[in-house]
Amino acid sequence: MKIVIIGGTGLIGSKTADRLRKQGHEVIAASPNTGVNTITGEGLAEALAGASVVIDLANSPSFEDKAVLEFFETSGRNLMAAEKAAGIRHHIALSIIGVDRLPGSGYMRAKVAQEKVIRESGISYTIVHSTQFMEFLGGIAQSATIGNVVRLPTAYVQPIASDDVADAMAAVATATPMNGVIEISGPERVRMNEFVARYLKAMGDARNVEGDPDARYFGTKLEDGSLVSDNNPRIGHIAFEQWFATSARK
Repeated sequence: MKIVIIGGTGLIGSKTADRLRKQGHEVIAASPNTGVNTITGEGLAEALAGASVVIDLANSPSFEDKAVLEFFETSGRNLMAAEKAAGIRHHIALSIIGVDRLPGSGYMRAKVAQEKVIRESGISYTIVHSTQFMEFLGGIAQSATIGNVVRLPTAYVQPIASDDVADAMAAVATATPMNGVIEISGPERVRMNEFVARYLKAMGDARNVEGDPDARYFGTKLEDGSLVSDNNPRIGHIAFEQWFATSARK
């Protein structure tokens, strides 16, 4: 089966492509670097020719509210139109657990808009909602650092390793379209400030992490359940300690 991965050269894309190729599928890793651009439409028709499945892992180069909304809406519409023309049977997109619970975040609003485009396209689809990646713990810390203090929300998180995400995406790619959402989470639920403090300690980082229920997460306030799921998510098998020992410093 021919499978096209939009954003196929990124972290999740490259790992998903590797898994699918090992299963014997023909995989096209599509990105602007390989001549496929979902904003301009360049190379889309050629990449999708003969394909059955598209996995959309593309991300906006800018997180500014207007720019990120324009990216996901434009990219989504161009991709859906090209998929209809190519006769794609299954469209898969990676999104975020809690995406519809955080309207104060411009990025989350943009992902909601992307999902709306998918649902209204008429193409069979599966949307995968994931918790935050363990690989992004350092970025979370950096975003909340002032001086030597990292001030973070005390809401719960359940970070998932990128290898577990790739396993899930590869499984969905070869399954029947759900025309709905599945959710994936890491194996351990901990308050955000505590998880990031554990990560920084393991890294030998001396910054002091403070928990503050009113601290913002990339500009938006979190409730305890904003970024986690109790809707029977698929649980990854890679714990923090295992991930850190094998992947954190790569």
